[in-house]
Amino acid sequence: MTQPVAGAATTWDDLSDPAQSRLERGRPTLFDVLFFLLLSVGAGVALTLYSQAMDSYEKVILVLTVPFLTWLGWLWRPLRTLMIVIALSAGLALWLYQGDIARAEQAFLLKYLLSSQSAILWMCALFVVATFCYWVGLASPTAAWLGTALTWGAVFAGSTGMLVRWREGHMMGPDIGHIPVSNLYEVFVLFSLVTALFYLYYEGRYATRALGGFVLLIITSAVVFLLWYSFTRDAYQIQPLVPALKSWWMKIHVPANFIGYGTFSLAAMVGFAYLVKQHGQTRSWLKLMPLFILGVLLAAEPMVFRTEGLSATWMLYFGIGAVIVGTILLFRKPISERLPSFEVLDDIMYRAIAVGFAFFTVATILGALWAADAWGAYWQWDPKETWALIVWLNYAAWLHMRMLKGLRGTMAAYWALVGLLITCFAFLGVNMFLSGLHSYGAL
Repeated sequence: MTQPVAGAATTWDDLSDPAQSRLERGRPTLFDVLFFLLLSVGAGVALTLYSQAMDSYEKVILVLTVPFLTWLGWLWRPLRTLMIVIALSAGLALWLYQGDIARAEQAFLLKYLLSSQSAILWMCALFVVATFCYWVGLASPTAAWLGTALTWGAVFAGSTGMLVRWREGHMMGPDIGHIPVSNLYEVFVLFSLVTALFYLYYEGRYATRALGGFVLLIITSAVVFLLWYSFTRDAYQIQPLVPALKSWWMKIHVPANFIGYGTFSLAAMVGFAYLVKQHGQTRSWLKLMPLFILGVLLAAEPMVFRTEGLSATWMLYFGIGAVIVGTILLFRKPISERLPSFEVLDDIMYRAIAVGFAFFTVATILGALWAADAWGAYWQWDPKETWALIVWLNYAAWLHMRMLKGLRGTMAAYWALVGLLITCFAFLGVNMFLSGLHSYGAL
């Protein structure tokens, strides 16, 4: 587990120091205070207009969200601007609806831009184009800049769509509206947004766009699933919650879970980039086979998304995925020269897993509390619970080995990739192959 010799160091290596980051942010400014006041006014308006649709727990969560979002805006200033723009676009959409869901097909801006389905489709399109731009950007800085801009645009569109979808459900009926994190369609949107936001944060922190193509490959995979699931199962339709999901625990358990999933996925793709850089000068394909096989396995997993026989869609996806992995490895030398240093890649991988592990731990505890509330027991060894524990133990072991045994480099990167395979099975495989208390999430 030796550390390879570092490549060219990034100009922002000093920002990996948390103390330096605090100095960069400084103390809260007048703009931070104004942002807090703006959020407070927004929460007050929501409590005034929609209090009848919220229970006491939801009102407490809304109030606590104000200082939390203020803190996030202080930590990462671009997020503050994003939240303001999203609030304006979602507010415009609600004003255009005028309380009538039928206007989704009547008002031009709603039909083509701001209804939840339109905005989410724009998100999908922007993520796909951004992925292409990031890869072209390895040779052209202008294209890389465009990839960043399109990724921000995709986050804006997807976040607007999720907020509008929340309101659309309530316009459809008092028993239909709910926070949009209750089914696979909604959580895949959430996963895409969380992963993209964390990537954009690290892109700015380390001043490198070279990882965009790697990370957005996993987001594009989620987009492909989202589109397939939408149009083959009509999953974009807003449906009433099943009884098991009518709980305020869902509103905090699911987002925490998907922060974990998103950061684990980001770490895996950074690990892939690390291995590509390490093998930049390798001429033997035999040494590349473990990396190629792992990449192909990740591309092959979705082939199980079927009802009868092999799905032509996912066979095509697998073929394209295998070609992409092979092409990246074929051009590993020029790609490796443009990637940031090994230290930066290792640091991003570690930080992403550490953040994801913290949130996944919280999500697991919240899930146990929810289970006790719903089923009378904190833990019942349900398949979903068991695999969540396996995921938790996997990343706990990764962090333990890093902090106590100095895990770095090749082993850490391969472990992060294997961890993504385990996480994918816990997320989707359990729903498809194992029945249990969580069977309402089956495909």
